[in-house]
Amino acid sequence: MNDEFTLYDLKVEVISSDKPMVCRHREGDYFLVEGENLVFPQTTSFSMYSLAALLPLLPAKQRELHENDWMLSDSIIACPDPNCGARFKITRTRPRTLRHSECTVEKIHSTKDDITMNMEEIKNGSED
Repeated sequence: MNDEFTLYDLKVEVISSDKPMVCRHREGDYFLVEGENLVFPQTTSFSMYSLAALLPLLPAKQRELHENDWMLSDSIIACPDPNCGARFKITRTRPRTLRHSECTVEKIHSTKDDITMNMEEIKNGSED
């Protein structure tokens, strides 16, 4: 069974806006997302608060999206500090092929399996 899937590598770069940057961001600083890994250049620091705001978006940005999905078009994210003008631009850099067997020990199962299991739980009165 072929267990390959594709994720996009990303670049997350600090860009400026019309407001001054009051946090310690520097325009041009960036980090990369390569597969499941965050890669920081040695000379770059990155605010943990900004990182916390960005992290939930990154897995979605890595995946194939419907052409009308807002996650595809909305790529500029504001610094979580409302007084800071820093923005973070998320750019897809290249597709990367990964293997399910190299990312987890769990077996591959289909969405149909999940639906069947959930229906059985509902029938048996043991839904979560």
